[in-house]
Amino acid sequence: MSDQREKSRGFAFAVGAYGLWGLLPVYFIALQPSGAIEIVAWRILLALVFCLILLTATRTLALLAGIVRDRRLLGLSAVTAVLIGVNWHVYLYGSLNGFIVEAALGYFINPLVSIALGVIFLRERLRPVQWVAVSISVVAVIVLTVGYGRLPWIALVLAFSFGFYGFVKNRMGRQVTAVAGLTLESAWLVPLAVAELIVVALFFDGLTMGREGLGHGVLLGLAGVVTAVPLLLFAAAARRLPLTVLGFFQYFAPILQFLFGVFVMLEPMPLERWVGFALVWVALMVLTADAVRQRRRALRGAAADPAPLTGPVQTV
Repeated sequence: MSDQREKSRGFAFAVGAYGLWGLLPVYFIALQPSGAIEIVAWRILLALVFCLILLTATRTLALLAGIVRDRRLLGLSAVTAVLIGVNWHVYLYGSLNGFIVEAALGYFINPLVSIALGVIFLRERLRPVQWVAVSISVVAVIVLTVGYGRLPWIALVLAFSFGFYGFVKNRMGRQVTAVAGLTLESAWLVPLAVAELIVVALFFDGLTMGREGLGHGVLLGLAGVVTAVPLLLFAAAARRLPLTVLGFFQYFAPILQFLFGVFVMLEPMPLERWVGFALVWVALMVLTADAVRQRRRALRGAAADPAPLTGPVQTV
């Protein structure tokens, strides 16, 4: 009963994490007239403040200090900071300029990019079914390029930046928790955030923080909470659910974003884009079916082998 209760809580945490990620475009649009650069800058600074408060409240600042003393982890955190910084800027640009559907496409493609990175950098060998899924996704990108009249660069930048981000985070190991990782990444990006706020204040329309009324100021002030809370929920879900189960939830966020872009923001979806998205969804269904089959095979093998299974647990 206790295990079942923990799984139920894990489901709730996963729905909360991916649900909040899926609703991010709604939040960012509500922040207008703030521009993408200003929002990202406040997001970086306020996420750092919020994470430091969390680390202090949970008495885990020593963990952060230990990571900072490790040159390897510190260097890798700088790489993840650059990657997540690129991801945030491009995602904000897409959300505020009518490219929500294309941004959603990036997160649909992301699992396939992760597979490609494993092949390229880890020399992993793909099963035939995985080759089929990757091939379908390549055709999908070609179809979408024709449909958009250009390469869907927003989707590709989001997919590859987040794919590399996950790849590097995996190399960092389990000792870098979600809060500690986001704290370091935000700290690395602080100089950029400060520079961006100065540029917006001096050379554009000025900062909107405190200028657009109390409601807008409160919403913008919640940027750090909005950034950190889904990560914490995801980390809580990852501790309670198998990765194969948690993997199904990763499509929840881009589905919400896609629906919001098409049916609320009324972004154009000509036939070519529907065909391209359909091909991506087919590739993901093929990939998911293969993952489920491999999981069942592994469980049958574990049941037949009395030796205990050991191995690292992936955390964020």
